[in-house]
Amino acid sequence: MAAYGENLIVSKPYLLDPSLYLKALKLCSYQNVEKQFVLIHGNSVTNGFVSNLHLNNSLINLYARQGDVKHARKLFDRIPQRDVCSWRVMVSGFSRCGYHRDALLLFRQMRQEGVRADMYIYGSVLKSCKDLGCLREGMQIHGCVEKGKVVGNLVVRSALLCLYARCGKMKDVRLLFDSMKQRDLFTWNIMISACDTSFGLFHLMLAEGKKPDCITFESLFRASIQVNCLEMVSELHGFAIKMGLERSNALIRSLIDAYGKCGSLASAKKLFEGPIRRDLISCTALITSFAQENNFTSDAFDIFKEMILMRTQMDEVVVSSMLKICTTISSISIGRQIHSFALKSSQIRFDVALSNSLIDMYAKSGEIEDAVLAFEEMKEKDVRSWTSLISGYGRHGNVKKAIDLYNRMQHEGTKPNDVTFLALLSACSHTGETELGWKVFNAMINKYGIKAREEHLSCIVDMLARGGNLEEAYELIRSKNGITTNLSSSAWGAFLDACRRHGNMQLSEVAAAQLLSMEPKKPVNYINLASVYADTGDWDNALKTRRLMKESGSCNKAAGYSIVY
Repeated sequence: MAAYGENLIVSKPYLLDPSLYLKALKLCSYQNVEKQFVLIHGNSVTNGFVSNLHLNNSLINLYARQGDVKHARKLFDRIPQRDVCSWRVMVSGFSRCGYHRDALLLFRQMRQEGVRADMYIYGSVLKSCKDLGCLREGMQIHGCVEKGKVVGNLVVRSALLCLYARCGKMKDVRLLFDSMKQRDLFTWNIMISACDTSFGLFHLMLAEGKKPDCITFESLFRASIQVNCLEMVSELHGFAIKMGLERSNALIRSLIDAYGKCGSLASAKKLFEGPIRRDLISCTALITSFAQENNFTSDAFDIFKEMILMRTQMDEVVVSSMLKICTTISSISIGRQIHSFALKSSQIRFDVALSNSLIDMYAKSGEIEDAVLAFEEMKEKDVRSWTSLISGYGRHGNVKKAIDLYNRMQHEGTKPNDVTFLALLSACSHTGETELGWKVFNAMINKYGIKAREEHLSCIVDMLARGGNLEEAYELIRSKNGITTNLSSSAWGAFLDACRRHGNMQLSEVAAAQLLSMEPKKPVNYINLASVYADTGDWDNALKTRRLMKESGSCNKAAGYSIVY
């Protein structure tokens, strides 16, 4: 039919009137054929229909739907007299194609010319405000809405909800929602997706008689992930099946993601192996979840190979997750292959997250030079980029380069965080740089106002103990100058080893007793305390400690045995 319409226009233009042009334009719109409607536009001009408003509005709409907003705007500007439909198709065209600033400017021009917006214009321009994050302009448009006739319109109110939710104005969202006399499923979905009280709103929606759809469940799954509630995911899954949505690919993709991130990788894998159409989203959801666990690395590699063989579209999220898995299993050879694959792929963009994964993989695998190369090739760096390389230098015992990179980081305007300082303190601890470690620790607290965590304190205690500054380390442990006093058992263990190594039996006894109080069921703590007493010649307490270990049941373990063939 499109070909017939084209031949008719070319061969017998004198037979056409505006109504036939409009029918032909609708036909082109349905079939999304650009060539035909360009011919129709040319013929309409040739045959003197250039001033037909209805025809021009249809042409503008078709140009905009094709993404050709440049020609749509040219045609719009040439219309001698525009009606509200002309403004509507142009504003909505700009908004739909992502030209949000142009949509706002055109809306302002429309207001200046005295044209009253309808609900569709308000809906489009509010969408542009939402996508731009322009709260101020959105509130001004909200003021126009309140003064007009569309104040109670559901489309406009829903667009306002989206805007305020996008800008984080949750009080305004709730006030606007509560004031709505009419609510549809789209409105409820906006609220469930935006608010912290997703499950409460879901119950209210059901009480109002609205049936949830896949979008509703997707929002609820995201809320379940945030609270890490596997039980809630299972209950929602069962409810979705009762609603007849179990065959929806979108729902299954969300379920794979929810089960995986809430710790039920077996359920996620089972859904993935079902009748779902495997695509980038479902593969990414499962591989990302596998990257968080050590028991499913082979499954992740199988899916990744399948994606390559099936020529599934790839993105940087999948590659980043695969590099994390290579880091976990210390497989530098596979990591290099994935890196090479990413370099050859035109689909994969080396963003900050992917580059950070590369730095982390190479640094933790001992290839510090490759980590430096990946770091230097980054066009944009965040605090994790710097911290990963600083940690890599520290792990390789090169504290000088770690400090140089830390200084460069500050010079280039990136503020270090608590993890950065933890990497620096760890480097100072392992290399015995006590004075330098104190400088770093003081800079963290006094210059950047970062409160020391247990891990920072453990590094300082370990650093001091290694250097033989046992009294100073113990004073730091007892200190309450804004520093947490809860040392981990590993830190107390390191402190105990240092005390025994330097022959400080008094502090050894304190550390051993502390370890015993923290982990009373651990046999090694009884043995350590008994050994400290034995080192000082206090055999009575040593025997008493051994007796306590037996009485507590801490030494109940299977006896060793051997098999001789």
